[in-house]
Amino acid sequence: MFKFKIALAALLVASLGNSAAALAQEDRGTPEQRAACTSDAFRLCASDIPDPARVESCLRHRKLDLSEACRLVFDQGTSAAAVRAK
Repeated sequence: MFKFKIALAALLVASLGNSAAALAQEDRGTPEQRAACTSDAFRLCASDIPDPARVESCLRHRKLDLSEACRLVFDQGTSAAAVRAK
């Protein structure tokens, strides 16, 4: 059961941001991004698991409640998207 939760968390967090080129190409976060947001996904958005899109939406809506590390992941994603849009 524990291994299943870890695998599920990795899949969920993998769908979280799009701040790096690897993210855009592979549609998954870096190990650092997954590590930064996994606990927040379980703590704040457990009812949205296992739907990655709902977990991401939940984390974005709960941005003020995110850990500093996870908030930075989303801030970097927003900044990268803004730069690409210019």
